[in-house]
Amino acid sequence: MGTKEFQCGGHESALLDCSSASERNTCSPGTAVSLTCSELVRLVGGESRCAGALEVEHQGEWRPVEDYYYHWTLKTAGVACRKLDCGSAVSVGRRKESSWRPVWRITSDCVESGSALRECAASAYSDSFLNLTCSDKLFQPNISVSSSMYGVSGAQQQGFQVFRGSTFSISCSIQPQYPGGSFLLSSSTHNYTQPAVNHSAHFLFPAAEPAHQGNYSCVYHVSASPQDSSSESRLLSITVTGVPSDPEPFIIRAVVLLLTQLLVLLVTIGLYFYCKATRGRRLSRQEDIELDYDDLGVPAEEEGAQGAE
Repeated sequence: MGTKEFQCGGHESALLDCSSASERNTCSPGTAVSLTCSELVRLVGGESRCAGALEVEHQGEWRPVEDYYYHWTLKTAGVACRKLDCGSAVSVGRRKESSWRPVWRITSDCVESGSALRECAASAYSDSFLNLTCSDKLFQPNISVSSSMYGVSGAQQQGFQVFRGSTFSISCSIQPQYPGGSFLLSSSTHNYTQPAVNHSAHFLFPAAEPAHQGNYSCVYHVSASPQDSSSESRLLSITVTGVPSDPEPFIIRAVVLLLTQLLVLLVTIGLYFYCKATRGRRLSRQEDIELDYDDLGVPAEEEGAQGAE
């Protein structure tokens, strides 16, 4: 594999700014490094990373972009939004400043031809700069389900089974981008909505029924300037079954129940024999007392009188 060795001091803003040696075949299989290059583009001074003044880094210098002859359209701005992974362009504006400063003059025709922004940049001075607002593509929400019998499972192709009558819950979550928002848990037969608390929501189903089975997805919705945005998770299939696919929990429950009943039975039998033995000792003692009186020749009447005394 042909490679080029770069020597960087740490202050360079791009790999090509580093000094390079001649090409050498030094990489052994499994040790090669691949690089993915992207343009240095940013939006500054806005309410989010996807809104503000458009700036481009070219020749080691960041400058705002001038809209030459005001020809930039939503289509042109969409190129910059996509490079920032911010969805599509929502608005294109201009910001005026009181003084002139160095800018990169970029024409819409050059951008829409497919050229890189830095390839279209020409040095100029201006007091008018491009201000863009992109839709800011939301992250995809996560969906998971937990059951009192089966633990936790992510969104898997084979879906998830719950036993009829058991308790289960479906959780929706998303990486933080905006505060607030709400989650819609959607299926073919039901829709449930909850506000997002700490970027998540939990939907509880106390007793699983056949009506609860189906394909579920989490839809995150947030009202953010300048427009509302939403994002949907992968599908999660829920199947409600009368026969558990994993009998282990039920075996454990049956064993515990059997042992409990056996313990109750043993305690009952023990109490029965204890009471019987105690009663037998009392009767034997009473007979011994009567025999003692008979040996002494005491009549029954005197025995009663002596007992009264």
